[in-house]
Amino acid sequence: MADVTEFSDGTVRLERDDGVARIVLNDPDRRNALSVAMTDGIEAAIDELEGGDARCVVVEGEGPAFCAGGDIDSMLERQESDEPVDHAVRHIVQEIGRCVKRVYECEFPTVAKVDGAAFGAGANLAIACDVTALHEEAQIGFGFREVGLAVDSGTSYLLPRLVGENVAKELVYTGELLSAERAEELGVVNHAVDDDEFEARVSMLIDRIASGPTVALRTSKRLLRSEFTTLGEAIEHEAGAQAAVFDTHDHDEGVAAFTEKRQPEFEGR
Repeated sequence: MADVTEFSDGTVRLERDDGVARIVLNDPDRRNALSVAMTDGIEAAIDELEGGDARCVVVEGEGPAFCAGGDIDSMLERQESDEPVDHAVRHIVQEIGRCVKRVYECEFPTVAKVDGAAFGAGANLAIACDVTALHEEAQIGFGFREVGLAVDSGTSYLLPRLVGENVAKELVYTGELLSAERAEELGVVNHAVDDDEFEARVSMLIDRIASGPTVALRTSKRLLRSEFTTLGEAIEHEAGAQAAVFDTHDHDEGVAAFTEKRQPEFEGR
């Protein structure tokens, strides 16, 4: 049975079960928009997990949307306050951007389970995860232009690294709303999954990651996210990291399983 913790008055729910941690965006009436409560809750959930024994972290949304992006109501409230507009906007954007950054930098392998719309900052929340699976009827887009805004919440960093600079520019300039098939074709997401296979295939993906050698996968994530400037620098860092992973129980198990021609049973240590 899953262990459940709620944050921000239930706006975010953290479910933990057998090494899999699920961060559930739970404000369906607002289409899981990134309000202050939502961003605070996501960060609190990650705080709760850090240094623990999670083997895979899943980010998903309750209701028909994954995440509709920035919370318009919060923006309007800020605009109506005595705070200068430029200060208010900067504060909102930094709050949301900080949340996306926390997801991107999460120490554990992460999977975005997107079975509803992911727009703007919500799209960035999805692609900040290591692997993104998109339901065939879901859409994803970076249409900041549709509300007269420039990109924010990490678009200029995340999107070009997935699809290349030219494709990223086109997606931003046109505001194209991508179908699941088109998003997979461009490399925005890893998987576009049919409706009748979605739950099973995503579960298989999560289980595959969660059953892996946890220390090795977390180390690989850190290496893959590093900004090495040369191949030699990458090899040097990999050598140091590998020396540490070499001493784990899961490495011993992997070698034993290989020599015995059986599937390894990793324990995450």
